[in-house]
Amino acid sequence: MPKRTGLEISFYALLIAIGVPFGLLACGRSGLSPGDDDPCGHAVPIKAIAPGACVLTTAGDVRCRDYGFNDGDARIPEIDGLSGVKAIARGGAQYCALMTSGGVRCWGRNEYGQLGDGTLVGRSTVPASDVLTGVQAIAPGFFHTCALTISGGVRCWGQNSFGQLGDGTTENRSIPPNSDVLTGVQAIAADDHTCVLMISGGVRCWGLNLSGQLGDGSYEPRLAPPERDVLTGVQAIAAGGTHTCALMTTGGVRCWGSNSFGELGDGTSKSRPTPPTSDVLTGVQAIAAGAFHTCALMASGSVRCWGRNYEGELGDGTANGRSTPPESDVLTGVQTIAARGYVSCAVTTTSGARCWGMNSNGPPYHITPIPICL
Repeated sequence: MPKRTGLEISFYALLIAIGVPFGLLACGRSGLSPGDDDPCGHAVPIKAIAPGACVLTTAGDVRCRDYGFNDGDARIPEIDGLSGVKAIARGGAQYCALMTSGGVRCWGRNEYGQLGDGTLVGRSTVPASDVLTGVQAIAPGFFHTCALTISGGVRCWGQNSFGQLGDGTTENRSIPPNSDVLTGVQAIAADDHTCVLMISGGVRCWGLNLSGQLGDGSYEPRLAPPERDVLTGVQAIAAGGTHTCALMTTGGVRCWGSNSFGELGDGTSKSRPTPPTSDVLTGVQAIAAGAFHTCALMASGSVRCWGRNYEGELGDGTANGRSTPPESDVLTGVQTIAARGYVSCAVTTTSGARCWGMNSNGPPYHITPIPICL
């Protein structure tokens, strides 16, 4: 995939399409109804998914494969034997693991230093040592990676063309910094922009802002974290390709930024440079954002998605986009959700997993949830 520059950013949709391999394959049975039992008969229970090709088991082991959703731009490394993992996450084409010890290890592409190992050389294996310790959460962006330290500080490395590292410059970094760019943070999310959820419940974002995804009322990039919140009363955040979403403490969902495909869920295709004052959906317990779509995990354990649907990323059995959240569920019995690019995934309450969206081999895409078999 060609490297993105400021001049190329207007072609963001194209670059995502050719530059991000997403998804996990499955055991090959499509057309699953939401109530079906897991047909894989999982001997290995799944805890989490990094949409792309990596699964975290409940035992803390990571397994990565090209299971069928890779678009061919980058080879997905086959990983086995990585244990002692607390969480996994996926960026543009890098994968990161948060160890139970609080260490961070990343592999995959590295042209901007997003792996944090001091080089610009990609890795097809997991490094033997941590690039950063004392971490409680990780958020890989498109070409950069961020970590939330146990003290509530934020540190980012990799590409910094749009100020997404938050250090006040546009200089790339191939190793994690020694100091925080912001403190008092409880959660982080990233794409070509970086957003944080403050301990106070406020949201602050910096980096690319071409579509108003920072929520500050402008379309200008920010090279450092702002001093004021763009929204308060928030319990979780998600960063999409060019939009941002917040889950309110009341269980409502509010999104801002690009809305070309209805990903904000407000019934229009008009972008918003500020958060809305009303919810597009209520009764939600978790959110996830892909390139141009948004998914919600309802309090009932069901999943609903809206926005772009060319590759079936909404999972509703069609390729028709939606500009408002649907009234019906695409999957039930779900405990966690994840989204990246043109793929959505869910871990079920029975520790199985399903994904839907882009297919490695092109059309037909997976337009309904498909079970993942290890």
